[in-house]
Amino acid sequence: MPSRTTRTITLAGPDAAAFANAQFSSDVLSLAVGRWQWSAWLDPKGRVRALLQIARLDDERYVVMPRGGDAASLAADLKRFVFRSKVTFVVSDELHVSDGAALIEGDAREHDGVLHLGEGDASLRIGTHEGDDAWIARHITNGYAWLPEEALGSLLPPALSMERIGAVAFNKGCFPGQEIAARLHFLGGHKRHLRTAQSDHPLREGQTLNVDGRDVGIVLMQQELSSSPTSLVVLDDMVSQAETLELQGVRLHVLSTFAD
Repeated sequence: MPSRTTRTITLAGPDAAAFANAQFSSDVLSLAVGRWQWSAWLDPKGRVRALLQIARLDDERYVVMPRGGDAASLAADLKRFVFRSKVTFVVSDELHVSDGAALIEGDAREHDGVLHLGEGDASLRIGTHEGDDAWIARHITNGYAWLPEEALGSLLPPALSMERIGAVAFNKGCFPGQEIAARLHFLGGHKRHLRTAQSDHPLREGQTLNVDGRDVGIVLMQQELSSSPTSLVVLDDMVSQAETLELQGVRLHVLSTFAD
């Protein structure tokens, strides 16, 4: 069985696109039917409340998949901003996330209740009740984060390399947290970034990384291999300049860095 589950949020109605575009960080209005994009919902201080994949399946129907967190709570919070917009919300039952066959990158298809999100040489399937978790290793390699509870509402867009994956747009108008996100985009200065790393012992997703008693990052995803567990982590730039870090009995080797 896949190791991950999620619940999707379907936004539907004549104002679904405008509502999503006003709340989420990506350019939802540019999304064509049958396509998906990366996005996020930020808080007023620019921190990532939820990292998202959004698929437009019909003219007025968008399926939002949170990559971590509770979809029901997220939907309830979003509803507070509906006001007079003509948009409805439906939260799915718990769905399995698993690996899928090759599908054009950015394509989104729905078949027999299963959502397929294309990644080129593979795809992500949401809704299936069987499969494997090979996608986790691929997403760690590609820097596609899945946020543990400990990371929700604590990371800024540069720490998740959101510009690199097209999850934030600065030419579409206002959205929550835009001012902080834009300031980091134009002025820079953020000191934590996304990296892949190997360790000599497995780490825990959501684990705080400490060097000499100082918090220097967090583990987002973990793929356990027989000899060298590989993780997607957020690390302070200063400590990640070293090839090897000693973390309270665990040795961490930084493999790659994802730029904004």
